Amino acid sequence: MGPDTHERDHPWLAAYPEGRPHSLDREHDGGLSMLRSAVAAKPGDPALHYLDGTLTWTDLDRGSDALAALLLSRGFAPGERLAVCVQNDPAFVIGLLAAWKAGGVAALVSPMSRTRELDAILRDCEPAALLILDDLYEDVARGVLAGAAHSVHTVVTVSPLDGQHSDDPRLFDGLDRRRPGDTLDLGAVISTGLTPHGEVGAATAPDDVAVLAYTSGTTGRPKGAMLTHRNLAHSAQVYRDWHDLRPGEPVLALSPVFHVTGLVGGVLLSLLLGSPLVLTHRILPGVTLDAVRRWRPAFAIAAITAYIGLVDDGHATPDDFASFRVLASGGAPIEPATADRLEAALGHYIHNVYGQTETTSPSHAVPPGVRAPVDEGTRTLSVGLPVFDTVARIVDDAGAEVPAGEIGEIVTSGPQVSPGYWRNPEATAEGIPDGRLRTGDVGFMDAEGWFYVVDRRKDMINASGYKVWPREVEQVLADHPAVREVAVVGIPDDYRGESVKAFVALREGADVDEAALVRYCRDRMAAYKYPREIELVAHLPRTTTGKVLRRMLRG
Repeated sequence: MGPDTHERDHPWLAAYPEGRPHSLDREHDGGLSMLRSAVAAKPGDPALHYLDGTLTWTDLDRGSDALAALLLSRGFAPGERLAVCVQNDPAFVIGLLAAWKAGGVAALVSPMSRTRELDAILRDCEPAALLILDDLYEDVARGVLAGAAHSVHTVVTVSPLDGQHSDDPRLFDGLDRRRPGDTLDLGAVISTGLTPHGEVGAATAPDDVAVLAYTSGTTGRPKGAMLTHRNLAHSAQVYRDWHDLRPGEPVLALSPVFHVTGLVGGVLLSLLLGSPLVLTHRILPGVTLDAVRRWRPAFAIAAITAYIGLVDDGHATPDDFASFRVLASGGAPIEPATADRLEAALGHYIHNVYGQTETTSPSHAVPPGVRAPVDEGTRTLSVGLPVFDTVARIVDDAGAEVPAGEIGEIVTSGPQVSPGYWRNPEATAEGIPDGRLRTGDVGFMDAEGWFYVVDRRKDMINASGYKVWPREVEQVLADHPAVREVAVVGIPDDYRGESVKAFVALREGADVDEAALVRYCRDRMAAYKYPREIELVAHLPRTTTGKVLRRMLRG
């Protein structure tokens, strides 16, 4: 196949900046290889900045050695799972590396989990060991583990107060170290660890499962996507090479590290670069801005809501963000007006990155120095071009590829795609047939190979036989000067089958009522599209990565 044919089949390649390769020559087979390179090259340099505390690469290596040695001494076997349930803390990175050094898998668990959620995930991944925040253990996990037969035989707890000295009241007001007596303390494990410096545990292969990353659950019960060491290595290098990032440049963890975006675009990227990762426990605007001013990071990726919070609540300025070379956003599509407002406030154009848990984060991205086009018909900002070695298609309900410009489901294949869901062959066969991820996102590709996300397939509203995509209605309402954020869902309607309902959060001081917003939409949309009902709310329910939980709004 000649190059002209190749570019006709993959039109996005012609839109790559001049000189950019189409494929990666992967440098590492996983995160441990990246760690060893960093330790060898710069053992005394900072690896993690946590508020006002710092760990060097040697500290990180020895700390994860000690935890891995503890696991092995307690019978942890190759392929077993260490469930990691902490925030954006050094313990997360230590636990991740320790699981791999012990020849196992890190099962990532949201620290926002409550009893039922934690119980379901622990039953699903059946971990041999659990690394968890001490307060979450006492308040939630202890009861879960006592209530029924669970596989966990080792619990290691950690306080978010460890590793820093500021005790910032914005994060830790009223919080004390608990040190539960029926668990092992991570700090004590590290300080008394007898493991010599160097490798411990069983070797891992590139295609071994490295991480179980649970899907966000926007449409139902989460599933554990199996991400291999090769998946992680590829995606980390995509972030580095796509954005032209340089070794040693600090990386800000502006996404939760227990989610795939923060895991790959934060933790794994910093390992690959040999760069310090800036951690702040939680992502609070004022705390985050203080960390930005102290550590001067060069790269961050976050849900657009995180940037909005930095501007609206933290009052960030272009001077605050002068150290950054690239700001990226993932997790949810960006409205063009929002992108313009944030660029003016931060002094940086925010580059879209698109992907799923199952694509180990990036499958599409906007190249640095390039502005994403806006489709005139839908007023949708492009999520970018397929990244290195990635093929994306738009298909109809029968799975047949549709021409450029036509709407269908986005299907993605490439070296970053998960081999499947943990112990769920039915979901794997349905969602990742033959290694091609059916994303569930509806969108289109233009003639130049730029991709656009219109909505989630399951969120389409059928009103009197007409298709209504929620984002189209949301974009109209987002243009109203009183509207801060909006989400649209379908609700039962005896006459139409379904009709459109909007949930709207207003800007501070705005004075507008539901009826006025309905009239605003009716004047700008076809009769079957405009919302018959609008409900004013204080805020919208979202996942930790900024995605609106429409299923909670439907009730």
